[in-house]
Amino acid sequence: MMGQQSGIQEQLLFCFSLENHVPKDHLLRGIHRLLDLGDLRQQLFGFYSPMGRPSIDPELMIRMLICGLDLDDPVPDHSTFSKNRHGRFRESQAFRLLFETVLQRCMAEGLVKGEGFATDASIIKADAQRQHRVEGSETVDWGDPEQASRPVREYLTALEEANDPQESARTLSLTDPAATWTAAPGGPAFFAYCTNYLIDLEAGIILDVEASTVNKAAEAKATRTMIDRVEDKFDLKPEHLVGDTNYGTATMFGWLVDEKDIEPHVPVFEKSERTDGTFGRSDFTFDAENNRYICPAGKFLKTAWRSKKKNPYRYRASLLDCQSCPLKSQCCPNMNHRQIDRSPHESARDVARAITKTDAYKQSRKERKKVEMLFAHLKRILRVDKLRLRGFSGAHDEFLLAATAQNLRRMAKRLAINGPAPQLIPA
Repeated sequence: MMGQQSGIQEQLLFCFSLENHVPKDHLLRGIHRLLDLGDLRQQLFGFYSPMGRPSIDPELMIRMLICGLDLDDPVPDHSTFSKNRHGRFRESQAFRLLFETVLQRCMAEGLVKGEGFATDASIIKADAQRQHRVEGSETVDWGDPEQASRPVREYLTALEEANDPQESARTLSLTDPAATWTAAPGGPAFFAYCTNYLIDLEAGIILDVEASTVNKAAEAKATRTMIDRVEDKFDLKPEHLVGDTNYGTATMFGWLVDEKDIEPHVPVFEKSERTDGTFGRSDFTFDAENNRYICPAGKFLKTAWRSKKKNPYRYRASLLDCQSCPLKSQCCPNMNHRQIDRSPHESARDVARAITKTDAYKQSRKERKKVEMLFAHLKRILRVDKLRLRGFSGAHDEFLLAATAQNLRRMAKRLAINGPAPQLIPA
């Protein structure tokens, strides 16, 4: 016989267990187990007053940002996060400590090999509207710095320290003046920062992260900073570095090859090759023993004694040789004689050119996708395609937290932790 519900009676009390609703093999359980915040209290101890009411547990706030919150845990007021982010967390370098603690765990688990690193940068939109900007020709009255917002105060302090006259010539945001006015190909311009990653190629673990302005020189500088910091902190230096053409400058090659003894698996950024059908610099052979170039006709290009002090790396052919040369129309049709400027780091560029012809370089080109995949995950899964905090300090904080979460996720998935699942609700 078919039954019939006699009536609807609302249930007044519910017994809910988070343990019963989260699968035993859920990724958050592995992250929860791997996140060790044992050193956090010691790092923050000097930034809390010994008197007064007990504060919100800093470990609770960090876990809220990374793993989430238990159902029974009290939710702190949003101002608590703001005060700690802009105060003791930033002053104590708590987010940097958190990132390095997770990285050390990755290294202890054998996920970092240390033989090959890859570097790249990705543009992240700033929390600044396009309409609230001033052009470089306009004068900005920031008013009393003490009454200005935190991003403006930080910008004015950095501007005073840098004393860069070109800084006032660029387009500025009135809410986040440190952000860069940039544009993607085919799209409208916007304000943004760059997040720079340095990863180990073994398992795609992020070794360091740095915020920078949006330009090639700043990205290369950020990479040098990260390589030095990883070496100083963890005594870890790669045998080779993988990067794209943005890192293929002569200065970068000189630093990698001559100073750091790191093989650059980076395409050479060539400006000396010509597109008009005339000879490029690659058509000339450099004779290092005699410090001269040999042209396709067999003549010599040497450094002129008159210009050695002004530019010791400029090589010039003889006017007589060029005027009587049958190849002049293919070499210097619009000049009396041919001249070549050689970079002081040209030998390092030659090393990079030779590496591009090896099988190891071809493999590096494939492995570089690991850092690109991390940026795709950062924007599409973690939704960090636009910043919520302003200023370089805010960008640093968000980029560090995001990289920490990515390392925890990668470690939990690679280790595939088995055994008893950790309780998500404290006993």
